[in-house]
Order: sequence, then C-alpha cells, then structure tokens
Amino acid sequence: MTANPLPIRRALISVSDKSGIVEFGRALAARGVTIISTGGSAQTLVAAGVPVTEVAEVTGVAEFLDGRVKTLHPAIHAGLLARRDRPDHVAALAERRIAPIDLLVCNLYPFAQTVASGAEPEDCVENIDIGGVAMIRAAAKNHHAVTVVTDSADYDRVLAELAAGDGAVGVEMRRELARKAFALTAAYDAAIAEWMDGDEPMSFPETFVVTGRLADRLRYGENPHQSAAFYRTDDTRPGVATARQLQGKELSYNNYGDADAAFELVAEFASPAVAIVKHANPCGAAIGTTLHDAWDKALACDRVSAFGGIVALNRRLDGPTAEAIARLLIEVVIVPEADEAARTILARRTGLRLLVTGEMPDPAAAGHSFRTVAGGILVQERDGVSAGRDGLRTVTRRAPSESEIADLLFADTVAKHVKSNAIIFARGGATVGIGAGQMSRVDSVRIAVAKAAEVGKSAGLAQSPTIGSVLASDAFFPFADGLEAAAEAGVTSVIQPGGSVRDKEVIAAADAAGIAMVFTGIRHFRH
Repeated sequence: MTANPLPIRRALISVSDKSGIVEFGRALAARGVTIISTGGSAQTLVAAGVPVTEVAEVTGVAEFLDGRVKTLHPAIHAGLLARRDRPDHVAALAERRIAPIDLLVCNLYPFAQTVASGAEPEDCVENIDIGGVAMIRAAAKNHHAVTVVTDSADYDRVLAELAAGDGAVGVEMRRELARKAFALTAAYDAAIAEWMDGDEPMSFPETFVVTGRLADRLRYGENPHQSAAFYRTDDTRPGVATARQLQGKELSYNNYGDADAAFELVAEFASPAVAIVKHANPCGAAIGTTLHDAWDKALACDRVSAFGGIVALNRRLDGPTAEAIARLLIEVVIVPEADEAARTILARRTGLRLLVTGEMPDPAAAGHSFRTVAGGILVQERDGVSAGRDGLRTVTRRAPSESEIADLLFADTVAKHVKSNAIIFARGGATVGIGAGQMSRVDSVRIAVAKAAEVGKSAGLAQSPTIGSVLASDAFFPFADGLEAAAEAGVTSVIQPGGSVRDKEVIAAADAAGIAMVFTGIRHFRH
C-alpha cells in the first residue's frame, strides 16, 4: 500500500460542528485544493467566499428523504475507498469518471448532546448520523491514501503538515488521524447503544461498551514506574471528572481516586459535611451545624493521617473554613463552590489543588461501577442504598435512644465508603475511630479502638473517644468477638446488617454488655 506523503488535491467537507471550518476551507482553497461539500457546510463556506462544489453536482442526485440520503453514493465512496497503488482501482475510477477524494473533513450529528438536552426520542433518532459515519470509516480504512479529519482541533496541525510537506500529508499523520476517526465512530455507536438500552436503568446488555476521551496524561500511575492517563466518559455526574480546577498542579492518579471517594461520601449528607480521605479510605468524616464545625470534628478523628490528605465538602466553601484547612498540608480540596475569600486563602497554598464541581451528585441516582480483572470487566449497580430510620430492626433488649439512632445512621452511611472489613465508631455526628480493609472483622475493631485511644491521648482527653460512641459494621459479625471488643471500648449501640449463623450469640453478647443493637438487612462491602 501507498506509504509516501500524498498531495491533497481534492477534499470533501461535511461537518455538523462548523467551528473553524471557514478558516480551514479558505486555507485549503488557497493551496489550490478543490472542495466539494454538503448542504449546510457548503452554504457556510460559500457565504464566506470559499469556492465549493455541491455534492449533488458530483453524484448527480439531489439529497432527499429530508437529507438522510446525500453522500451515500458510489461517486463519493469510491473516491474515498479506491486504492491508489492498485491499477485496477485507478482504472475503475477512470472508467466511471470518478475523481479520488484525498481529504475528508467530517464530524457527526450531535447525538449525545441531543440526548443530554432531554430531547424527544424522535429528535434523538434524527441525530443518529449515517452518512458521516460511513464516510469516516471509508476514509479511515483507506488512510494509506486518504487523510480523515474529525476534530477541529486538528485543523491547524493538518495545515502545518501541508505547508511542511509541499501540499502533502505524511503516512504517520494519516494513520494517527485514522485511529482517532475509528475511536470517534466507536464511541458514537456506543452512545447510541447505551441510549437504546435506557428503558431499563440498570440493565446489562449482551455487549457492554465503555468509551472515554483522553482528558489528561498523568505523570504516572499508582507508582512512579507505571504510566497512566485519565479518560472522561459521557457521564455527567458531578465530581472530580466534571470539576473545574481553579489552582494547583495537575492531579495525580491517586488524587483522582481519593477525590472521587471523598466527594461521594459527603454527598450522602443533607447537613454540612466534611470528609478527609487518605489512600481511598476516610480518616475522618463529620456533619455539623456549619462547615467549619464539621471540619473540626472530622479532623479530630485522626490528625496524623489527615496530613497530605484529600478534603471534600458538600457546601460552598467559606473563608473561615478555608483558613482552617490551609493550616494543614492538604493535597486536594473538592467542593461544589468556593467564595472569593476561600479562593484567596487557599491560593496561598500553591501546591493545593482546588476543584469546583458546581453541584453535588445524587447518592441514590442509578449508575454503574466498573472493575477490571484479567480478561474481563466486572460491572455492577452503584451502591445507592442507605438504611433509614424506618428500616432499623432492634434485636436487643435495649433499644437505641434518639441520639444514638442519629449517630448509628451517620456511622452506617460512612461505612458504605470504607474498604471492607469496615468498622466505624462515631459520636455526635463525627467519626472517632475507623478500622478499614482488614481480613478479620475483629481486627478492624481493634485497629479502630487503638487508633482512637492514641488520638485521645494525644489530644489530652481523659478517656478514649470510643467511650460512649456507637459502632457501624459494613457486614455482619461472624463471631461475638468483634462485638465484645467493641463493648470493651465503651460502645453503647451497634448497627449492622445481621444475617450471620451466629446472630444469636452476637445478640446475647450485646445484651450481656447492655448494648443496643439494630439490624438493617443491608450489607455494604467495598473492595
């Protein structure tokens, strides 16, 4: 196949998004390139004084079916698909008086944008591009001879290549643009398939396609020896992917994951909430009467681990709270909004990244989560379920008090966002001890108790913060030992899913200690 730089003599322009097309068309015309074009694109170019031949003049057929048929014709597709290194192909074109097309400039009807606007199904269907996809694939397939441009961001690059190559585009650029074109059509078809599957919010189609657009090439992945990048999908859920970064250096691979974990946690609460995350687990979370109050309570859980952490807040960040945060080394702050005073204060911390999302995500909204395994992808429904007051079932002789119930529901919600096995000690709307990611549930209890005792001692408290607290477990206690360890730490009430074959033993241990315990029937494993 042809590999040498090929001169651009004839171009076909058919674009839905006309950004930059006039300037690009003028530059092509100035180089002596013959331009053929479709209806809307032709009108735009002609109005700007760019000489254009209408596609209908080339095909001999006026567009019809409300524009559904205009480029689906041998005069177009043969011009795109003919191999220039095959004498029989060249002869076939000559016999039919079809001129080769050397450059295709095409982008597609805005299907995803139409769907996102809430348009009626008929409008969405009409924005499924057919001719554009067919031409792009034809040109990309024949990239050894044809240059295909699908992104206005590439116009200047192509013009620079033409200038450097005496009117020709090299094989490396043709191949790069072809790869980009195939990625575009793949993502486009995936968006259509997802929309057509939308009648069932959490269905799992026979073929599950996930596409993303490169948003950021990262310095490295989880570790310096791993390369990494961040890709943005069409999901508009407010969060780290949709946020505007107002200051600070670029986000790292780990920053993205931790910021997402922190923001999803604070989104669970109606009250002002703060979460401090380190290595994908919260080291402190709290609700309060104000953001500043919530910050102080969250930080008190584990000041040592908070150093270099990620902070998420579910309210507009104000100056006093920003001032408090700025006293500590923090990697990222993610908020729905930040006032001018807060922005000015955090700007002093030049290394801190400030992300503003504009709004909070709905914790109960339907959605998927993904995880890769060797040779496959695990897909599941997002954990959007939380226990409510009405869903609690008291299983001990003593029922929890109203204040205990409030703390139990808070702790259970935090447990959704802690790696299993997860144990949360809480009091007064704040975590006071967190045990995460242990292979044994009793070990998670012991770690949380030990860390809380250490924090209390460092703060000069007369007793451990776990005394008088409540406890949440993300899954049932398989044995009574975890409950007994919690009782020794001073817990007064426990919330857990229940369902163990030894529930009776665990309940008996709670009754023996005078602890109130409720079952939710909802497990929150997070691996």
